[in-house]
Amino acid sequence: MNDIQVLQIHDVEVLMQWRMEVLRCVFSIPTDADTTSLEQANRHYYERHLPDGSHIACIASVNGEMAGSGGVCFQEEMPSSDNPCGRCAYLMNIYVRPDYRGRGVARRIVRWLVGQALAQGISKIYLETSDVARKLYADLGFGYMKDMMKLKTI
Repeated sequence: MNDIQVLQIHDVEVLMQWRMEVLRCVFSIPTDADTTSLEQANRHYYERHLPDGSHIACIASVNGEMAGSGGVCFQEEMPSSDNPCGRCAYLMNIYVRPDYRGRGVARRIVRWLVGQALAQGISKIYLETSDVARKLYADLGFGYMKDMMKLKTI
């Protein structure tokens, strides 16, 4: 059976395991690196945002085995002509373990997260991506955001 499970604050240990696995993969953090402060900051994030609903986290399973994770962070920006309500959803932490890639797990996670945003009346939904996942997101209807820049590390 393949399903999506919403994780709550009482699942923080599972969330932390997944978050650190994602960070190690994305940022090539060595397994022997001291990540104590990073772990504390992420735990604090979950403790603040899961209970108030400003973040929803999920785990996707394949045949009862945890295969992937994802999250959506709800934010508010100033209303504009392209987002009159001012609410937006940032998809994040989307990750599938290597043994489960190519089986539609990421697609299920993204569709589920988008559904969570749409259910709240949010239509501005965005994410950051790697080159590897770019085609998947394009196939799911995501397009490039123009005119965006990021301040470089000082």
